[in-house]
Amino acid sequence: MKQASSQNQPERESESVTAVPEEVMVTVDKQIAQAGGPLEEPEEYKGSIARTMFDTASSNDGTVTVLLSRARLEELPRQSLVRIKSTDKRSYLGVVVSGPFAEPDGLRADSPMLVAVAVNGALMTPKFHGRVQVELIGEELEDAVVPPRRRPLPNSPVFVLPGEETSRVLKLEGEIRIGLTESHEDVEVRVPAKKAVWPRHVGILGTTGAGKSTTVSGQIAQLQKANFATVILDIEGEYTEINKPTDDANMSRALKRRGLEPAGIPNTQLYHLVGRETRNPDHPNLKEFSLQFSDLSPHAVIEILDLSEAQQERFLKAYDITKTAMEKLKIFPADQNERQQLLELDELQEGYPRMTLTHLYDVVKYITAQVAKDEQDPILETPEFRKNPDILKQSMGKVPGDPRSWYVIVGRLNRIKRLGIFDIKKAQINYAELLGPGRVSIVDLSDTDSPQVNNLVIAQLLRGIQEQQETNYVAATKKKQPPTPAMIFIEEAHEFLSASRIRQMPVLFEQVARIARRGRKRWLGLAFITQLPQHLPDEVLGLINNWILHKISDAQVVARLRKSIGGIDESLWSRLPALAPGQAVVSFTSMGRALQTAIDPTPCRLLLVD
Repeated sequence: MKQASSQNQPERESESVTAVPEEVMVTVDKQIAQAGGPLEEPEEYKGSIARTMFDTASSNDGTVTVLLSRARLEELPRQSLVRIKSTDKRSYLGVVVSGPFAEPDGLRADSPMLVAVAVNGALMTPKFHGRVQVELIGEELEDAVVPPRRRPLPNSPVFVLPGEETSRVLKLEGEIRIGLTESHEDVEVRVPAKKAVWPRHVGILGTTGAGKSTTVSGQIAQLQKANFATVILDIEGEYTEINKPTDDANMSRALKRRGLEPAGIPNTQLYHLVGRETRNPDHPNLKEFSLQFSDLSPHAVIEILDLSEAQQERFLKAYDITKTAMEKLKIFPADQNERQQLLELDELQEGYPRMTLTHLYDVVKYITAQVAKDEQDPILETPEFRKNPDILKQSMGKVPGDPRSWYVIVGRLNRIKRLGIFDIKKAQINYAELLGPGRVSIVDLSDTDSPQVNNLVIAQLLRGIQEQQETNYVAATKKKQPPTPAMIFIEEAHEFLSASRIRQMPVLFEQVARIARRGRKRWLGLAFITQLPQHLPDEVLGLINNWILHKISDAQVVARLRKSIGGIDESLWSRLPALAPGQAVVSFTSMGRALQTAIDPTPCRLLLVD
């Protein structure tokens, strides 16, 4: 019986696949024709790649769930822009903030069957589809995009925006290229070189090795092409060879993939302090510079020397005696015009004209000798004071006693005097040349090995640049032209503007804040670069308008930045700790929204720092 059953089985299988009778198919065709013909995709759905989904109890009011077929899963990467044409005739713009995720059809992704299949290594993949979460940007009207008041209805068609339209919607047009969006290889992230964007104040933050130097050097190259004057305060000497093309093999390959070529930045000049070395002694336009003591506010000098309250009183007394002696000797003011200049002097911003560090040092030495009742007067270095010691005695008046505080001031002034970096006439900076169109100036501070000296240099340079930019602005306004825009890049900004230093040096910070406030109106911007953003106080973060955020791993730092920086959505903040070198979250005032960006490789040579 079993054998007979086995012999009859092929006959039954053959009968089970008998062709459908022709008259049945004719009947079906007639019924289709009577119903209006084969189903065709509605006109409003043509070209769409996905559909909106029904909302669930866990739906977020700001996002919409969008489903797409397996075949189109890769067409909606994160940060893609989409247009949703709701079935109620409304049109919405949105951005993919998470996904695309692959989900099985008709099953839960964590269903026991799928788990068992995966665990046991079986080669079975069920049919699946894609899901993305889209955050609504706005509702499209005839002539504007307004905040959405409603949500797209379910099963509405979703269209991906092409690269050109994505750039327009996100406002990525401009002369300064930063990189490419992570979602579109053909969408460049650009910002305009105009007063409201560049130059405005920029924060470039990230851990060591995240790509800040690449970003900075690339932006300097772009700004030069836009005819900016650029100054970089280079603490480590990384940028001293940017006049040469990169010789890094990995960087060259990355440039080639972007259609770019290695190239040095032309029209650069390299400054270093007198008596100090530079990391690039072969630079074709190498210049020494010295600090001018008369450019420094006495209150800023007090902060940098870290004087106690009693020492501050004596320092300011000596400063006033020096001014009196200089006036009696007609060193300054020497005529009526200079007397008028004296009336306008603001010692919170600048020092006394023509006063040198040696002038003040001589006076402090002389006062100390008098207070200590030394048998002999000290040897004075200033020719005018050496020839006229009685002038100093006449100018002294009554001074505080106790020579111990005076000895401290003598020692600290002597310490910075021995550096040999002050008041060398042949090494003065020509600020008009520094701020010439297309000029790139690197100030190499790698050999100072002293935060105090660096702070003195930065304080003087910022003030000198601000004054020159004020002059340039007035001259350009008279000609009814915009001035040459200028950007100052401050490397290792946490060393200059940390919370502890601001508490110790409020006058110096106020100078920076004043430059920041006035600079925006004068086409002068500051870029703060640091690997330790946790040391930047809220006062500094409040000055910054634009951000390039590389990898930041510290959760507390990220949480603090989230409170200080607006316009960056949650999905981007969550990715910040995992960004690869060369990736950054970019947020500029000109952009429609912040974007994760693949920063362009630098075309110029950078010196690695150990």
